[in-house]
Amino acid sequence: MEEHGLTPRHGALLPQLLASERPLTVGELARRMRVSLPTASELVGALYRAGVVERRPDPGNRRRVLVSLAPAFHPAVERLVTARAAPLLRALDALSPRDRAGFRAGLEAWAREVQDQGAVT
Repeated sequence: MEEHGLTPRHGALLPQLLASERPLTVGELARRMRVSLPTASELVGALYRAGVVERRPDPGNRRRVLVSLAPAFHPAVERLVTARAAPLLRALDALSPRDRAGFRAGLEAWAREVQDQGAVT
């Protein structure tokens, strides 16, 4: 990433693409990451120039661009996501089933709140 001048902010976009079952528009990425459309476009552009993502026109709307993770980068991004999740998974393993259920309920409530805020903006 560093050799291409990419920052952690660029890297934050990659799990979004990895987790999606379909290519995402730049607008969807902007909403998911809570950044402006120009910022998301700049991040995608830099990742595209580095060969990390692929871009193609949306056949349903030629003004939109669909973005997907380049297949060659799937394994590296999966390793990155796994490494970042490891501390959380270890912490969850240390919890009792009751505490784990409470944590999950709180996390789900937080995720709903975040999604609701994203729908409003």
